[in-house]
Amino acid sequence: MCRNALVATEPFEKIMLARKAARDWRLGRLEHKFDVDMPDVPGRPEKPELISATKMPKRKKGGSLKMRIAILHSLAHIEFVAIDLALDVAGRFGALFPPEYIDDWMSVAADEALHFALIDRRLKQLGSHYGALPAHDGLWQAAYETRENAAARLAVVPMVLEARGLDVTPAMVERFSAQDDQVSAKILTRIYTDEIRHVGVGTKWFESRAHEMDIKSEDYWKTLVTRYFRGSLKAPFNDSARQKAGLTRDYYMPLAN
Repeated sequence: MCRNALVATEPFEKIMLARKAARDWRLGRLEHKFDVDMPDVPGRPEKPELISATKMPKRKKGGSLKMRIAILHSLAHIEFVAIDLALDVAGRFGALFPPEYIDDWMSVAADEALHFALIDRRLKQLGSHYGALPAHDGLWQAAYETRENAAARLAVVPMVLEARGLDVTPAMVERFSAQDDQVSAKILTRIYTDEIRHVGVGTKWFESRAHEMDIKSEDYWKTLVTRYFRGSLKAPFNDSARQKAGLTRDYYMPLAN
């Protein structure tokens, strides 16, 4: 079921398959069985065009409709890829963890599908749509590079990349509210609230993995991030939201720039 949704190319199909997988798991219709290889590259629609992050157009400050659409489109792509990330971390590494691990990640996948649907609908209300602008695939590149190491995947994707969303989203909410776009602000607030839980899921299972290996989780995280994460951890951090997710300053402050 995870693979079926991963290889789907069209957004609506991927959303429906992700929701079905989450629902069937919740209702006990699926076995805790992982005998199907996950794809190295998930299905993608023809649009948006995927380009290098360094070639992405720079967003100017301001609150024009064009800028708001650009921000929402970028977020739509992040949420679209996040569906695959949740499904892949379940299907690829599920055999290493108890069924409660799948409970968590199937729930996350369903949330990400909803987030994408909400932003996609908002884009259409504003006269645009997902695929109208280019996007980059840095999130999935991080997943690919950690495809053989469950702890590294958990350390980098939810605990670095998704945690960054906790840092930047409150300012986005304020920006949309200042432009009297309360509909978009409400959507981003919903996503922000859910993402605290998602980062918490990643942190919980990373710490579980470190405990099994009898390694101090903060030290293990720093080792894996230094090895697998290409970027740097940049302040300012939303310490309050990160703390709610279990991601304390003991993890990230010594590595931050």
